[in-house]
Amino acid sequence: MAPKRWAQSVCAALAPWRAEINDLTTKAQQQLQAARTAAQTKTNIVDLLAGAETASEKARVGVDGAGIPDVKDGDKVAAQFTASLSKARDAYGNAKRTVSGLPTNDSKAFYASVTSAFATLKEEYEQSAINPSHVGPADLQKAFDEVPECR
Repeated sequence: MAPKRWAQSVCAALAPWRAEINDLTTKAQQQLQAARTAAQTKTNIVDLLAGAETASEKARVGVDGAGIPDVKDGDKVAAQFTASLSKARDAYGNAKRTVSGLPTNDSKAFYASVTSAFATLKEEYEQSAINPSHVGPADLQKAFDEVPECR
């Protein structure tokens, strides 16, 4: 696939994912402020993480569906994008499972464990990050810079 078409397809798959993650984060912050118990907080956080995990998988499928860019090592570049989203999905899933398994009878311990789970999530998520403008050969980087879907 031509570099510009591939970049358009990838960015078109990533845009709704970014919007969904931002929306979920905003909703979670509102719900967390309204939560009165550790159990309510747990439910809200697990829902947020499940939504982020699902959104990440949907984006991964979309990026995978973009195919392979017609550039040097295009197969590696495409695999890198797909792997990045798999890692993001897995990071959210790991955090979801961790928080889901936390007891809520001791709220202080619960919140400390949630903080720890989110520190791990942040670390795993940062390891998954990919910057489209710094991936692949120059012609692909140029395509990401030029197509409106990537701005």
